[in-house]
Amino acid sequence: MKKIAVYPGSFDPITNGHVDIIKRGLRMFDELIVLVAYNPNKHSLFSVDERQEMIREVIRDCKNVRVDCFDGLLVDYVKKGGANVILRGLRALSDFEYEFQLALINRRLNREVETVFLMTGYKWFYTSSKIINEAASLGGSVKGLVPEIVNLKLQEKYQFKKERS
Repeated sequence: MKKIAVYPGSFDPITNGHVDIIKRGLRMFDELIVLVAYNPNKHSLFSVDERQEMIREVIRDCKNVRVDCFDGLLVDYVKKGGANVILRGLRALSDFEYEFQLALINRRLNREVETVFLMTGYKWFYTSSKIINEAASLGGSVKGLVPEIVNLKLQEKYQFKKERS
């Protein structure tokens, strides 16, 4: 039986830390589903379609990875996708507390779904989409923190915002 895991997140945008988790997750699982979260209550820089497109471009050389999106209960998607594992990346102790709460509620909602945590690579320990977006919005360079295609998309997005201001 194939071991399939779902790696959910907003990926707004995907970072090199995310890519690290994807590649390491592929060593543990036969297939990985990168699941872009859709949250209508949260303002995202990139649309769900843009995020999926960037992820597909970044992981195009990775076999056994699918990209999808959802807007419901994660455990429902996990079962629908034929998986029974949620893969989550951890950077710091503050991440663990929140992720632990999510893992517990997901376990309560569906006892057949397990959560596996991977510590992010030390290079990406302080990297987050939020910090990257903030730095890029102020004209800072995020080169090396995100895949090159993402760096270019951030520059385009923020240049467009500046021109509209």
